[in-house]
Amino acid sequence: MKAVAFTEHGGPDVLRVMELDDPHPGPGQVRVRVKAAGVQPFDAAVRAGWEPPGIELKWPRVPGNEFAGIIDEVGEGAEFSPGAEVLGFTAVQAYAEYVVVPAVNVTPKPQDMPWEVAGGFTAGTQTAALAMENLDVRAGETVLIHAAAGSVGTAAVQLAVLRGAKVIGTASEANQDYVRELGATPIVYGEGLKQRIEEAAPQGIDAILDGAGGEALTISLELVKDRVLTLVDHGREGAKVIQGERKAERLADLAALYAKGDLRFHIRRTYPYTEAADAHREIDTRHGRGKIVITFP
Repeated sequence: MKAVAFTEHGGPDVLRVMELDDPHPGPGQVRVRVKAAGVQPFDAAVRAGWEPPGIELKWPRVPGNEFAGIIDEVGEGAEFSPGAEVLGFTAVQAYAEYVVVPAVNVTPKPQDMPWEVAGGFTAGTQTAALAMENLDVRAGETVLIHAAAGSVGTAAVQLAVLRGAKVIGTASEANQDYVRELGATPIVYGEGLKQRIEEAAPQGIDAILDGAGGEALTISLELVKDRVLTLVDHGREGAKVIQGERKAERLADLAALYAKGDLRFHIRRTYPYTEAADAHREIDTRHGRGKIVITFP
């Protein structure tokens, strides 16, 4: 099979297309012919040299931890049939024509969900859902979401609104209308941020999801003492980090929200797998609206 892989750590240029042995499923596993795979900072960190705890990485290394495609081989005991269209998750190995995962890591793809959306759907939406659970967001509360136009932020704004919360979302000037369309009150980053937050929420903030770090997180910790969760600035005193694991059942619920039109998911750009290095150059900027995805024919 063809896969996007690397044989040394480094920048996006270490990624190249390689011919690797086809994988085959064991008991309880399925093989998926990948149509699309999401690109995210997790993948870039693996490329740069980070090794996720508890994950055995072999050389050459294939990044990618979310995907969508068609099951073409089924291991003994796996409750899927060849031909099933699915989306799912793994730790690595998704930037390839085929990926083998436990059957409990995939769920059926909604019929009207495009492949590029399905390929990039898992990480952002499940992270956002876990964040809402961790923060215990409730109806009537006011929630502040930093980086509200990003992949996680896009989903988190909508999920908080579905819970009945009022949402304030920080984003760049270019993304103010987008954040408003998601259901949040948008405010821009930069000098005077704390004052703008306080003006938007005169009764105070109940919980904060931080996807920006730095000064935005510092201000957040001044505003709220016990319900601040950061996705990017781990180790900051007073800020919690996300707890919980991705689950196919949660993913199925989120996909159902998408199918009903209650959860929109924006694809910023798609790249063919042969241009995965360019996709990583873009994700390394850590700016932009929505999700980056690589595709396979």
